[in-house]
Amino acid sequence: MNQAVWPTHLPITRLRVARPTDRIKEVTEFYRDVIGLTVIGGWVDDGSHAGYDGVLLGLPGWDTHLEFTQHKDGSPCPAPTRDNLLVLYVDSRADLLAVSASIQARGGVPVVPENPYWLDRAVCFEDPDGWGIVFSLKPGVA
Repeated sequence: MNQAVWPTHLPITRLRVARPTDRIKEVTEFYRDVIGLTVIGGWVDDGSHAGYDGVLLGLPGWDTHLEFTQHKDGSPCPAPTRDNLLVLYVDSRADLLAVSASIQARGGVPVVPENPYWLDRAVCFEDPDGWGIVFSLKPGVA
């Protein structure tokens, strides 16, 4: 299978990963201030969003976004397992060390991953809801 060609039956042009939270302020601050993503949009329910507030974070110029929503009545938001991860890849160990140092300088605290695969090739953090975020070397990079 040629992975360089997108499947013709999936004309996808944007990716958004969305999840609920009951701590939208803390989650926004973590991904904006600690991780360093940009707030690229959002909304406060004005009656047209069925009780949901939301925020979109991403990298400028990329059509890949994280969306967090919070309902005015709360959301069940069960704690994830320690292996529910958002994985972001870098091209070199120098990049990995720089990302880790930058996040730690902003208050991020590395955590030990549940899966030992990440131990020698990644640095892991947890957001305020307990979801893991992993910065890893791309597969094949030593």
